[in-house]
Amino acid sequence: MKSAETFWDKAAARYAKSPIRDEASYQKKLAITRDYFQPDWSVLEFGCGTGGTAILHAPYVRDILATDISKNMLEIAQAKAADAGIGNIRFQQGTLDSLPLAPGSFDSVLGLNILHLLKDPDAAIGRVSSLLKPGGIFVANTVLAADMKLHWRLLIPLMQALGFAPHVSRFGRDELFAMLARAGFDINYEWQPDSLSAFIVARKRA
Repeated sequence: MKSAETFWDKAAARYAKSPIRDEASYQKKLAITRDYFQPDWSVLEFGCGTGGTAILHAPYVRDILATDISKNMLEIAQAKAADAGIGNIRFQQGTLDSLPLAPGSFDSVLGLNILHLLKDPDAAIGRVSSLLKPGGIFVANTVLAADMKLHWRLLIPLMQALGFAPHVSRFGRDELFAMLARAGFDINYEWQPDSLSAFIVARKRA
């Protein structure tokens, strides 16, 4: 965990300045997610980064717990939330495994651009399921690394060895769906903006 924390601490300032690659797709994902939200909902976002998405969603729910492994990411996120006048987000450093979160305590969990960065995405999805109330929703956006072209699959380990890339778990669409099914989810919405990414809304079975 420490190596991942160090990588993202170093990347935080650069990450905060990087533009959204596909603004239209991002806005569509925001809108789809908000169609599910209710004003009295309690939301968890893990791997929140510098907090941009949590800040945009905050007016649509009761409260958000936004977590990340990186202290530097969270410091930027807290400053952004304060500048935006957002008071219903609580930022906390930690991971799904390390934080003492009560089972069944959230109406929705957001895992955006994070599952493929985890060493055990299967276990993470199981943990998400345990944290959701029955009927709660898991909103995930992830890279399908198993579907990358061969040259990228060969290049990423080299970049990781040089410290220029984080860990990447290789799973495809079918594996992602299988992990969700094992954790007790039904797919409620699926969209692939491109062949290498998937946006999913999965509902925990009641």
